[in-house]
Amino acid sequence: MIKFSDVSLIYPNSTTTVLENLTLEISEGELVLVIGPTGAGKSSLLRLINGLVPHHTGGILAGDISVDGFSTREVKPGGLAHLIGIVGQNPINGFVADTVEEELAFAMEAMNLPSETMRKRVEEVLDLLSLAPLRSRTIATLSGGEQQRVAIASALVMHPKVLVLDEPTSALDPIAAEEVLSILHRLVHDLSLTVVIAEHKLERVIGFADRILYINGDGSTVIGKPEEIMKRSTIAPPIVHLARALGLEEVGLSVRDLRRKTQSLRESTPLSISPTYTPSPFAVIEIESLTLAYGTKLALDSINTTIFDNEIVAIMGRNGAGKSSLLRAISGVNVNQTGTVSVHALNPKNIHGKLRRQSIGYIPQEPSDLLYAQSVSKECELADKDNQIQAGTTYSLLAQLVPGISLNTHPRDLSEGQRLGLALSVVLSANPKVLVLDEPTRGLDYEAKKSLTRILLEFAREFNRCVVIATHDVELVAELASRVIFIADGEIVADGPTVEVLLSSPAFAPQVAKVMAPQPWLSVSDVIAAIEGSS
Repeated sequence: MIKFSDVSLIYPNSTTTVLENLTLEISEGELVLVIGPTGAGKSSLLRLINGLVPHHTGGILAGDISVDGFSTREVKPGGLAHLIGIVGQNPINGFVADTVEEELAFAMEAMNLPSETMRKRVEEVLDLLSLAPLRSRTIATLSGGEQQRVAIASALVMHPKVLVLDEPTSALDPIAAEEVLSILHRLVHDLSLTVVIAEHKLERVIGFADRILYINGDGSTVIGKPEEIMKRSTIAPPIVHLARALGLEEVGLSVRDLRRKTQSLRESTPLSISPTYTPSPFAVIEIESLTLAYGTKLALDSINTTIFDNEIVAIMGRNGAGKSSLLRAISGVNVNQTGTVSVHALNPKNIHGKLRRQSIGYIPQEPSDLLYAQSVSKECELADKDNQIQAGTTYSLLAQLVPGISLNTHPRDLSEGQRLGLALSVVLSANPKVLVLDEPTRGLDYEAKKSLTRILLEFAREFNRCVVIATHDVELVAELASRVIFIADGEIVADGPTVEVLLSSPAFAPQVAKVMAPQPWLSVSDVIAAIEGSS
């Protein structure tokens, strides 16, 4: 179905090739997972499949790519629209209509399909992706995860033979991600849909993949079955790292497999006691009776909570639960709310200029909103100047989070993960008293997430700061957060120590917790520490 013949790709002004002499055939009805470090070229490979690279992005391409017999050199991307559906990393950039239903119908109208066909397909895909309750909603009012599902539905409604998805679960909660991947898996097996997915959250998708294409970042690639790649890959889900740490001969790619392999270990290790958690007595963020609505949609319903010094608090919940709305209220961005929010006894809406940068650092779901300079170098220089800190401080932070970014690159030419790293560096360099992050791991690989975790832990503990994160990344929460606030339909339904809240929710429990249950261990380091402590 998809054939790469000796393909090489390099972008202008780049010192390394994205791909070098790649030869690959993807069969009909195959699901291929593309992995690699942040900025390695995963998105570029996906865009090669439908010709967006190099027709729209530029670059020097050698070799040939064909899809169902059509060469992307000879057919422009629009000529493959009936054949290939593509969902980008940032769905909002691809929408053209106002409402969900209009967006689903738009491409079919452009193809001049009969109205009865369009109606039938729209109803099918609304049910398939659980979007029926959102059909009349304005897309701009949807959460990031809801927009992600609409983007996937917009691609599926065209009945493509090939579906290309770039980070399709990055903005989805664990339940929605499982639903979407199960749907794709069913389409692959029942309708022989060919699916190519680039994804960093391997714990979610690796069990569905037939093969893995590993892009190293220096132009070289490795192709093989998941179990073959995972034996030696540094990029791997938590259960693979757990299997390696325990010295198991086979890595195991599912929770069920690893539970079977670790049964004797669980039975022979005394049941641990969950660690106690005592927050600081100093209140930093105080929220009372916070209520917020978008039209008739109630986003927050009389929220009451207090967040303290040195805390790293994760706000969790399903897509559309109200997490981003709560973060915007803490940051002083929302305008149509009632109730009170105070940050260090100040109303965040009334904090401006330098005092604001020093008081609240806020990174929205779209980090590009914070970037306005013409190069990475200029962005870092402006941050150093605005925050009155030593020159090079911001870039030093960036190099820790996402190494290898050229100073001359325009922020718009960075990958999603690299842009997020740049925005994080700009905000962190101001050393704000409160740091508010909305989905801070979208587009970040495991190594970048490790760096982010280390930086945020140091930020909270050494500088006596408060960090609030809205995220669906349960693995990040397990490693980072001291406390979890769980929101459903605009209300707080759980608030407590991370280990208690995550272990009480099968859907939101991290992989290691599922493998080692009933032991209260959330991460590989928890398991090793407990085993060493009992020996």
